[in-house]
This record gives sequence, C-alpha cells and structure tokens, in this order.
Amino acid sequence: MKRAIFLMLDDYADWEGAYLASQLNQSSNWSVKTASITTKITSIGGLKTIVDYSLVDIPKEIDLLVLIGGNSWTIQNDSLLQLIKNQIETGKSLAAICGSVDYLARNGLLTGFKHTGNAKYLWKDYANYQNGADFIEQQVVSNKNLITANGTAALEFTNAVLKLVDFDTELRIDKITDLYELGYYQYCAKYGKPIL
Repeated sequence: MKRAIFLMLDDYADWEGAYLASQLNQSSNWSVKTASITTKITSIGGLKTIVDYSLVDIPKEIDLLVLIGGNSWTIQNDSLLQLIKNQIETGKSLAAICGSVDYLARNGLLTGFKHTGNAKYLWKDYANYQNGADFIEQQVVSNKNLITANGTAALEFTNAVLKLVDFDTELRIDKITDLYELGYYQYCAKYGKPIL
C-alpha cells in the first residue's frame, strides 16, 4: 500500500488538502495519515486535529508528502527541513501549496525546479531563493517529483498531484476534479451524469 503523509502546522488551511485527501483515502491502494510538529493542531477554520505522527515518528518510506499551507510556515525546525529535503533528494513525490511553497523558497528547496506559489515578490528578501526565472505565473506547476500551487488552487492542486502519483487515468482524474470545478450541471453537459 502506498503511503501519503499530509504535513500540517498549527493554523493550517483546512480547504487546501481536503479534495486530495478524500480521493486518496477512498482508494484501497493508499493510506492517508497526518503529521505535524505537535500532536494537536488547529486549522484556520477552527477545526482541531490530532495528528497520526509527530515529526520524529514519521515512517521513513513516504510515497507522497503533502505540505498543506497556512499561517505558520515561517517556522524554523531542523527535523522538518530534513524531512522535506529527504523527500526531494530521494525523488519521492512532494506536493506543496500556499504558505508551504513560501517555506520551500525561503529554504532554497525550489532550486532546480519550475514552480509557482502565491506571488514571487513575496520572496524578494529570501537569500536562498536563487531561481526566480523558474517561477511560472499559474495556479499549479508540476516539475519532476514536485508539485507547487498557490493558495487558491485546491482543485488544480488535487488534479496535478493525482496525476503525479498515477492515481488513475488522466481522463478519470479530470472528471474527479471537474465535478467540483465545473459544478454538477456543467459536468453533466460535458461528461454525462456522474455516479455519486
């Protein structure tokens, strides 16, 4: 079974990983778990979460590490930094959205990758961010084993990550996210009635 770890910090953005987690978790091929620096965290929306793993307990083999954005990614934590570096260096899938992309930029972890984020100008004072020419102004960018997205791209993020991990055919993945992107009636006009 493949393992997905959703790493969230206190004051995380509840909506950014909801579509992705729900799709992966419904598959018999995937195990979805949560992780953070502390055992209990609270989302921006006030949802209290008891995570499955603290940073020191996270399994070494992670097929997909998902970094959920929010308001706490200015953090400095050596274990967190090493976990993310390991995922990148071993070529395992890493997906980052919103504030977590800012974290990658600040720590020089976007070097060698085409990427996006909330806005490049936010990173102008980041000494470790050296590849501004690789920033692409679009909702989501997939490059090698890295997906980056801005904070308004929850559906596009879900679509790109599912394609990165070969969750299903491209058409079926597009149908998964189009149901929410287009809405029920436009979806029916494009694909026919969904099986709900």
